[in-house]
Amino acid sequence: MKQLTFEIKSNEQIAKNVYRMQLGGDTTGILPGQFVNIRVQGQFLRRPISVCNITEAKGTDGVLTIIYKVVGVGTEAMSQLPIGTQLDVLTVLGNGYDLSKAGDNPLLVGGGVGVAPLLDYGKYLKENGAAPCFLLGARSKSDLLEMEQFCALAPVFVTTEDGSEGEKGFVTQHTLLNHEKFDRISVCGPKPMMVSVAKYAKATSTPCEVSLENMMACGLGACLCCVEKTVKGNVCVCTEGPVFDVNELTWE
Repeated sequence: MKQLTFEIKSNEQIAKNVYRMQLGGDTTGILPGQFVNIRVQGQFLRRPISVCNITEAKGTDGVLTIIYKVVGVGTEAMSQLPIGTQLDVLTVLGNGYDLSKAGDNPLLVGGGVGVAPLLDYGKYLKENGAAPCFLLGARSKSDLLEMEQFCALAPVFVTTEDGSEGEKGFVTQHTLLNHEKFDRISVCGPKPMMVSVAKYAKATSTPCEVSLENMMACGLGACLCCVEKTVKGNVCVCTEGPVFDVNELTWE
């Protein structure tokens, strides 16, 4: 863990109640799937946010991108912060994706704001010789996030619940899953979606990992707010995760 100061470079709305914030600072050491914890002035608790993208540079010249949804007073306050604001940020938090087990053709599945950490992971995989594929789900076309960036990295397949983009339905109903076999599936999004993908992975004997989005408070394992039941007992998602192999979880 590092406690650092970042400066807001941009903070703009990209969808209904969803914002993209770019922070300038020291991004060294951050791995795909990890998260940061941001202190918001006037709020007692920090706000844990998944890392969407990082650009590393010498010193403090890196750029950290996060995608966040306004769901309460803390994130509402974040959405109003102007360019140039200095933020106290804890970085290099949590255990991210297992970078050694992705294989040659991994499938990255995301839904809603859960697509955010998959962008940085997809970039890492491509830079290291893999050929990732994205399967993204949303309620409608207007809820799809960062599509230009995803499409620039790898093939992108889409489902929307209303059929306004891609195939109509949920990610587990996409025809891609009927004829393609993947070395590993990595997932982030709403829990019902992740559970469905985990069931598909089990049925097809495909290794699968999920990034949990349990409610967090301290982000350091002290408050026990984000506890998840696993085959080894209860663990804190913020310290043991947020990424888990589905075989470690007790999902049915």
